[in-house]
Amino acid sequence: MAVVDASPVRPGPTARDRRADLVLALVILVGAVLSATLSAIGGIYGDEQGSMQLALVYAIVLAVPLAFRRRWPATVAVIISVAYFAAVTLRIPEVYVGNIAMFIALYTVGAWSTDRRRAAVVRIAIIIGMFAWLVIVMYRDALSSAEEAEVIAGAFSPVVAQVMLTILVNALYFGGAYYFGERAWASAAQRTALEARTAELEAERELTAAQAVALDRVGIARELHDVVAHHVSVMGVQAGAARATLATDPEASRRLLAGIETSAREAIDELHRLLDTLRTPGAAEDAPASTLGLDTLPALVAASDAAGLETTFTIIGDPVPVPPVTAVNLYRIAQEALTNARRHGGPGTTADVRLRYTGDGHVELEVVNTGRAVQEPRPGLGQLGMRERAAASGARIEIGPRERGGFRVRVTVPLHSDAAAVS
Repeated sequence: MAVVDASPVRPGPTARDRRADLVLALVILVGAVLSATLSAIGGIYGDEQGSMQLALVYAIVLAVPLAFRRRWPATVAVIISVAYFAAVTLRIPEVYVGNIAMFIALYTVGAWSTDRRRAAVVRIAIIIGMFAWLVIVMYRDALSSAEEAEVIAGAFSPVVAQVMLTILVNALYFGGAYYFGERAWASAAQRTALEARTAELEAERELTAAQAVALDRVGIARELHDVVAHHVSVMGVQAGAARATLATDPEASRRLLAGIETSAREAIDELHRLLDTLRTPGAAEDAPASTLGLDTLPALVAASDAAGLETTFTIIGDPVPVPPVTAVNLYRIAQEALTNARRHGGPGTTADVRLRYTGDGHVELEVVNTGRAVQEPRPGLGQLGMRERAAASGARIEIGPRERGGFRVRVTVPLHSDAAAVS
């Protein structure tokens, strides 16, 4: 029979298994003593049977190793096989429980031995040895019977029939022990593999859940940064301008204060929308589409211009439908780029927002601003958020300083992969 692979290795016996083996050993001991007593009374070997003292020793030798059968299965099988061979040879009046113990020992080697090559060698050696010994004994008994009957055992004599029956019974006996041991090992190995896979899936599930939480946290942080950074920076610039013109131009101060009020309301509306999404389970799927997008870029440019950053907006090419998520991401990138220009550009900074429809399945957003030259730009949360939004839309983004001063942000988004998302 084929040797079953030892991987995955079956775990060792538990405390419960060891207790069960101890109980089995006690049962075998009691059964062997009773079987030997009844067999001696019944004269199973006639006048040639051995003594009861040897039967008691035999019962102990059968039972004690079985208490350790799962720890050292091959050793236990060899001990019990030798004891059984000796018992039959010495005509010890016990056969039945010895057969049971032998079957259990061979089965245990197949079911519990982690060294599969050793398990196969031990069982095959025991089986071959037992059959060789059986053939010798049967041949001797056949000759003895033939001499006593003064006949030669023919091909269809009762002796040959008895020999064939004995071989068949032993083949089923040893074959069954081997087969069921292999099946038990294979079943245990499959169970171990299944448990390992279950543990892996559980770990993967926990990791996926942790990653989902982390992604949600990143998304929330990005949204909060976009809302707070843009509106607060706009309100700060407008408040400073209003304070500077309060005495000389009250009307301009009034317009600036109205812009501050509008920015505050927009920030509060966006924060409420974000909080409602977080508080309501499943709201992310059921939430209405954002009102922000490419159509609201003119309003964003106008707000930036009103906040003191002179900003222009240009559309190049024929507009085509853009997926809502991509539109929101482009809007947020433009918003962040204008916020950075307002915060870091310096006095007299201007900005230009260009939206290009290239006609080859791409849309490009470019935000360029003048201002002080930047030698070594320091990447912050704003740039990180822009890169994340571009990656979420499958876009290519370029962020860097201009040689003549100022900064450039250019995002190119392929629309063909998102065409199915356009509604």
